[in-house]
Amino acid sequence: MTRPLPFGAGPAADRADLADVMRKVAHGDKQAFSVLYDSLAPLVFGIVLKVVRDRSQSEEVAQEVMIDLWRQAARYRPDAGSVTTWAATIAHRRAVDRVRSAQAASDREQAQASREHTTAFDEVAEQVETRLESEQVRRCMRGLTELQRQAVTLAYYQGLTYREVAETLRTPLPTVKTRMRDGLVRLRDCMGVTT
Repeated sequence: MTRPLPFGAGPAADRADLADVMRKVAHGDKQAFSVLYDSLAPLVFGIVLKVVRDRSQSEEVAQEVMIDLWRQAARYRPDAGSVTTWAATIAHRRAVDRVRSAQAASDREQAQASREHTTAFDEVAEQVETRLESEQVRRCMRGLTELQRQAVTLAYYQGLTYREVAETLRTPLPTVKTRMRDGLVRLRDCMGVTT
């Protein structure tokens, strides 16, 4: 087994040493990545845990960050900042992305649940309301003239057209139309319907 190359004083390697390590990682040096991992994994995990607040998810995100550091090592520019700062920035962004993704999923689930949720149907109340409305219609129908009542009944309960109502009642079509209009106005007023 080969010994790792000396990159400084262990996990607390200084900025210059980590920059050198990153250059080696960028060229695919697995041993250099092992040193980088040992140096940065605790920092990365700590940052992610502060944002995500769930240990198992934080472990996943920290692993993703470390893989990103391996894959993106060639993109690191020492003049833009230290390796530690670069890794911390990637870790924070990944953690925020995970939190946002989890929140969006939760919001979608809640929206779906609210769309599927229907209020309980109160069958008894519905039946009572229907009976009351039916009784009110019957009472209001009794207030119409005989021709109005017959015309409205034929049109609305039997589905006849104006012409068919006129033929059934043997009454001129204009008279049927007038009586139905007047009857419907009286029904509306009796039922308390506002237009």
